[in-house]
Amino acid sequence: MSVHGRIHSVESFGTVDGPGIRFVIFMQGCLMRCQYCHNRDTWDLHAGTEVHVNELMVQIESYLPFFKASHGGVTVSGGEAILQAPFVAALFKKCQAKGIHTCLDTNGFVRHYTPEIHRLLAHTDLVMLDIKHMFDDKHIELTQVSNHYTLAFAQYLHQHQHRTWIRYVIVEGFTYDISAAEALADFIGPMTNVEKVELLPYHPLGKHKWAALGETYQLDNITPPSDVIMKQIKAVFTQRGIHTV
Repeated sequence: MSVHGRIHSVESFGTVDGPGIRFVIFMQGCLMRCQYCHNRDTWDLHAGTEVHVNELMVQIESYLPFFKASHGGVTVSGGEAILQAPFVAALFKKCQAKGIHTCLDTNGFVRHYTPEIHRLLAHTDLVMLDIKHMFDDKHIELTQVSNHYTLAFAQYLHQHQHRTWIRYVIVEGFTYDISAAEALADFIGPMTNVEKVELLPYHPLGKHKWAALGETYQLDNITPPSDVIMKQIKAVFTQRGIHTV
């Protein structure tokens, strides 16, 4: 397993990327091109900083008291963490050896189920899977890639009973669509490994990163969803007995 990886940044006291207080590592590189991406500067596969697993573990272990007190741990996000599966697997293995909870935040864009993917998931306590859209044409419009890989990964997680939370961003023009929410609820309904769905209201907080790169932010005129919209989407899941937050 690779002990070197390329990261964008870390957050030492994350509270929204898994249970408890999290040490969050944002990996460098992503193949999706989400219009609302708030980490636009993580797309470049060759940017960021190269680090050794042991360098990160020194930082991580200093937060052990906070992890224990809050039932927290380490989350690897991105960019897309799966693109550096051998490194993340090596990191997670060391974390678990220290009793640290591990969480993989991913878009599920897995093209080949290599031994590295299996090793990564073997050392992952929780997967947070972003499903951008259930309708492939809208998914392609939103991300420039098909949703087939992500949906296949969701099914893989179910087949292997990996503990999973689903993340679903609610954004005007894409996921305000009740029929799309119904399709997602029907898709994950039989999945006994899925504990809950996190409904995330769209926000434009990463817009400045696009400007810094000299690029146009395509959702510039889009505003966050109203409480009414969020309740309508939530009702789709609760009516099917799916827990949402």
